[in-house]
Amino acid sequence: MAAVTGAFAQSSVTIWGVVDVGMGNYKANDGTTATKMTTSNLSSSQLGFKGTEDLGGGLKAGFWLEAGLNPDNGVGQASNTNNQTSGAQAANGGLTFNRRSTVSLAGNFGEVRLGRDYTPDFWNKTVFDPFGTLGVGQASNLNLSGTGSAGVRASNSIAYLYGVGANEGSHALSANGIYAQLMSAQGENASGSSTSKDGNYVGGRLGYKAGALNVAIASGTTKNALVGDNKVTNLGASYDLGVATLIANTNINKTGDNTVDNTTNLIGAQIPLGSGYIPVSYSDYRSSGTASDGYKATQFAIGYVYNLSKRTALYANYAKLDNKGGAKFNVNSAPAGATANGSSSGYEAGVKHAF
Repeated sequence: MAAVTGAFAQSSVTIWGVVDVGMGNYKANDGTTATKMTTSNLSSSQLGFKGTEDLGGGLKAGFWLEAGLNPDNGVGQASNTNNQTSGAQAANGGLTFNRRSTVSLAGNFGEVRLGRDYTPDFWNKTVFDPFGTLGVGQASNLNLSGTGSAGVRASNSIAYLYGVGANEGSHALSANGIYAQLMSAQGENASGSSTSKDGNYVGGRLGYKAGALNVAIASGTTKNALVGDNKVTNLGASYDLGVATLIANTNINKTGDNTVDNTTNLIGAQIPLGSGYIPVSYSDYRSSGTASDGYKATQFAIGYVYNLSKRTALYANYAKLDNKGGAKFNVNSAPAGATANGSSSGYEAGVKHAF
């Protein structure tokens, strides 16, 4: 009995989840509208399992399995097996651990993770966005700058993290000071062809946190023989003034040996108000290249999050996007309008519950 008790004391398993559902109305740049029930506007809907085992000597083993959910219709979210279109799995499918599936070893040296996880360049976009790259208000991910690189996540990856909480998200800083993330992922193609390196990803992130200040730079490159390699570089910073946390982010997305160059600059804030906060941001997008030379767009977004408890919150968001120079962008969740220089907008409200 003593041996069994000791074994349980050295191990732990956690089950958690988030259900986020809202209703919204979204207008495309051609004037068409759609009223939708959407998900993950404040926090990503998910079901997760994680655990750690104390191996002694400061060494810990851990696992993390996190599945994305669409609670508006009850199906699972899309995934990708090889960081290429050939490995993309359809959205609205069965439940998969598409958000994260890793096994890790951690100690004083940091943490080594193997499996599917967020790319370093994506983390810089989501951490330094007042809306966390979610909902109609997000701009630094899907609306303007594109996912870039291997996308939000990379499969078949090995990563090293330093200064981050062991077996936690790559944004969960364990203390003030320097933090870092390095990742290499494989497209897993057979050798001997021009596309043998397609889907291979290499990226890294280096940051520093000191009290109210947090700043980080990240970069990631994904191989693609057909259109050319895709490279994302971004720099983000935030500073907590007490009355508001100021946030800024610059994201540069280059494809095909710089034949397409997309740059997005974001400034914003999270402003405490009552038992919640106001996220607000302004984004400016510029593009040059063969397909989108001269494209310009700006987006203003504002919202409010009201915390009913530590686990439950109400939220409302609004965003308006204006195109120039022939651009045809739409706010997140809007219909697929394709009218140049049109405007797009949307508003949504919902509830998030965590368990």
